[in-house]
Amino acid sequence: MHLTATLADSLMESEQVQAGIGYWTKVENYVTDPELWSSIITVVIKIIVIWVVGRLVIKLSNKAIDHMSRERERNLLKIDQRRSKTISRLVGNVVSWTVNFITLLLVLSQMGFNLGPLLAGAGVLGLAIGFGAQSLVKDVITGFFIIFEDQFAVGDVIQIGAQKGTVEQIGLRVTRIRSALGEEYIIPNGSIGQVTNFSVHNATALIDILVPYKEDAERVVGIINETLKGSDTRIPHLVAEPKVLGVQTMAAADISIRVEAECEPNTDAMVARMLNAEIKQALDAHGIRKAPA
Repeated sequence: MHLTATLADSLMESEQVQAGIGYWTKVENYVTDPELWSSIITVVIKIIVIWVVGRLVIKLSNKAIDHMSRERERNLLKIDQRRSKTISRLVGNVVSWTVNFITLLLVLSQMGFNLGPLLAGAGVLGLAIGFGAQSLVKDVITGFFIIFEDQFAVGDVIQIGAQKGTVEQIGLRVTRIRSALGEEYIIPNGSIGQVTNFSVHNATALIDILVPYKEDAERVVGIINETLKGSDTRIPHLVAEPKVLGVQTMAAADISIRVEAECEPNTDAMVARMLNAEIKQALDAHGIRKAPA
């Protein structure tokens, strides 16, 4: 009995050894199979080619977009110049996202994934996300309308609610504006309601000059008119020679004479400061000073 059991154990161990040897032999044959490595190398080469072609397409597209933007800037007709920078950035982002998505699908296809169920699942997932993220969808849709209706563009000075500043970036989801103090506001497009754009049409600088009540108003107006002659050639951003509108208000100690100056968009503050300096110098030269309070 003992001998029989020993033989049985030995036979079992031998079978296990043979099975182990057979398993590792299969593994070795699989790993050293030339067709396997040939297939792996082929797939790797295809993935590298797909990635390189994707990067090349994005690079060439960005260059083409930049070239088109520069051509529009050199165009003598100057059609839609203020939109060129915004549109080029948007198109560049869309091209990059599209090419990257297609590249990912091609890579997954080379790795053996069935894209049919994957795309179907992505569609269902996108539908679910759309229902759960309605604000995001609203932001994207509003972003499209902002850009293609040319409500404002990169570089424009705008005011949205209480935030005023220069548009730094217009994305499909958010708009970034920078205030004069350097603060950056990130505003979701869906929350943008009423927008005031200060960079579309010429601005008007209104200047009120206070002079003593005892002064002759006609004399002061004549001095100011003489001072303003040719100021549109001396002061940058002035579109036309400023006009003296006349006496605006009268107080107990002084009167206010208003000057109106048409200037380029969003330059009214700078033009007003330069005109104030010239007018003050002229009034001082004629001995006209604001009455003490």
